[in-house]
Amino acid sequence: MMSSNHQWVNEAVRKIEADFQRSADTHLIKLDLPSVEGIDLYLKDESTHPTGSLKHRLARSLFLYALCNGRIKEGTPVIESSSGSTAISEAYFARLLGLPFIAVIPKSTASKKIRQIEFYGGRCHLVDHSSQIYAESRRLAKELNGHYMDQFTYAERATDWRGNNNIANSMFEQMKLEQHPEPKFVVMSPGTGGTSATIGRYIRYQQLNTRLCVVDPDNSVFRHYYKTGDESLTIDAGSRIEGIGRPRVEPSFIPGVVDEMRHIPDAASIATMLWVGKLLGRKVGPSTGTNLFGALQIASEMKVRGETGSIVTLLCDSGERYLDTCYDPQWVASTIGDIEPYLKKLECFYLDGTLES
Repeated sequence: MMSSNHQWVNEAVRKIEADFQRSADTHLIKLDLPSVEGIDLYLKDESTHPTGSLKHRLARSLFLYALCNGRIKEGTPVIESSSGSTAISEAYFARLLGLPFIAVIPKSTASKKIRQIEFYGGRCHLVDHSSQIYAESRRLAKELNGHYMDQFTYAERATDWRGNNNIANSMFEQMKLEQHPEPKFVVMSPGTGGTSATIGRYIRYQQLNTRLCVVDPDNSVFRHYYKTGDESLTIDAGSRIEGIGRPRVEPSFIPGVVDEMRHIPDAASIATMLWVGKLLGRKVGPSTGTNLFGALQIASEMKVRGETGSIVTLLCDSGERYLDTCYDPQWVASTIGDIEPYLKKLECFYLDGTLES
């Protein structure tokens, strides 16, 4: 006879899968960039998920992974360490399953993200620095007899990287009828490292020639780890580009599936965020700026070499979450610095297709 907990888990998985069936795939947007004719650049728009970001996919996978491994039962409090977007998405799924949810987040997290976590019934537990989120999450999980979801450890293993409509599968399927269906590059930035692991593994599994370029913001150890292999790397400062960049090497970041890494200054990320917003007619988040600046660098280099092809990158979330930070000129001036030189570089790129780093 099936136990009541087994029945509850079955119903929880059904609810998550039903929610997935109600959601359409995210759009692939082609940018109009006449200065790099023959090089097509696309944005995979993850902001259209029900919770508004790329992290919706991750949250769904993490809940299914925890449920199917027996780590979440009826009534289990769920705790997550996050910079905001993953916590928003996990709060959504926790509410769907009737579970209490606590997000351990830095005090610097955008206020709009905090309000969205609370909108879905989650509770925010604030810490002074991003490096404190891990230990505090473990402490709360032990104290409450709950489950610490730990996206930074489980992101790379919770997603089926071979297919099953993951982000890589979706991206390459949508490219099939384009002029250059197999991208020369996919460009993305790491937060947990889970998405780059999924895309890199999928590329290899499907025997594609696409290269994976991972772009890292200021105040992040990922690029240095990629170059040195030193897992003990840490820094005191936290990333100013929410959702990406980490002060320590995260277990879900798999350097072996990455073909190259680039450092993107935060001023370039914010400038590109504003620049592409004008092209699209809507606001995007700062990590999209990081991704796109790296993609534009690659497009410029391809043009110099006389190459054609396609580049795909990610539009991670909407800029509406960052109105009191990245879209506030005073915050940008005091926190990021002068972005005008990068705005001028982007204007030049739009005119002649060249972009200096």
